[in-house]
Amino acid sequence: MSASSQSVALRVAEVRFRYGSHVALRGVSFEVGSGEVFAFLGPNGSGKTTLFRLLSTLIPLQEGRVEILGCDIRSQLQRVRESIGVVFQAPSLDIKLTVRENIHHQGALYGMSGKLLRGRCREVLAELGLEDRADHRVETLSGGLKRRVELAKGLLHHPRLLLMDEPSTGLDPGARSDLWRFLQTLRQEQGITVLLTTHLLEEADRADRIAILDAGKLVALDSPHALRAALGGDCLTIETAEPEALAAEMQARFSLAARVVDGSLRLETSNGPAQIQELTAAFGERIRSLRLGKPTLEDVFIEKTGRRFWQTAEVQDE
Repeated sequence: MSASSQSVALRVAEVRFRYGSHVALRGVSFEVGSGEVFAFLGPNGSGKTTLFRLLSTLIPLQEGRVEILGCDIRSQLQRVRESIGVVFQAPSLDIKLTVRENIHHQGALYGMSGKLLRGRCREVLAELGLEDRADHRVETLSGGLKRRVELAKGLLHHPRLLLMDEPSTGLDPGARSDLWRFLQTLRQEQGITVLLTTHLLEEADRADRIAILDAGKLVALDSPHALRAALGGDCLTIETAEPEALAAEMQARFSLAARVVDGSLRLETSNGPAQIQELTAAFGERIRSLRLGKPTLEDVFIEKTGRRFWQTAEVQDE
């Protein structure tokens, strides 16, 4: 799904942001189409949290331009806030109140009251399967149910765009699957655009498109399938005592562009089994082990940055 083939829910153009001398975002630009489930993927320090705070209007834009649902985030801030729902990573629930009371308090913040608020509260409780928990204190709920209450708060005012920061934090695999089924239902039945940040590779794989951020830069943008397919058929990892020397010899002898990542050699190839035969015949005694697999999103990250996903980037502040 491409933003260019449909109406655009979000436009970000040349956005830069700094905290003192530290540059958190370095000229980030992209578009998100209406109805997309779009993920910002990146390790800690990549800039995704700063981008989330900008889009959710928690911090003001410094440089660049952002349009959300056709509204400029600088000049039409109130209209933007009325059109978005936000679910933060940190819990925002009052655990001593009931589910219904938490939702009613959220509605009051949006100026909702009376029959309108009661009706909408019933709707979101039904949508999220919380009707039988409405009068339970939040402190008695499981992590997955608490996350549903957070979602109910974010959806109470019928937002057209939902922003979620690390939505699977603290959830077990079953609750995580339930959350993603609901997000897909939101998109399919209500046409809501969903933007989320994550550092979980398997979670980003569920999105329609992914923006991979690293050290404040956008290094890749496409569907998970397209990003993996761009690497070729197979990824080969080679363990050796002399990775730099072996990489140079592989380049000279076979024109193979292997890179040293975390002490191992990694390369993309269209025919992994044939490549293994060729390399073991030439360098067998110097190879400790070989691992062959299909490309993953971490392989995409490695190809774009030259390091593993969990490794910290070396960035010079400006």
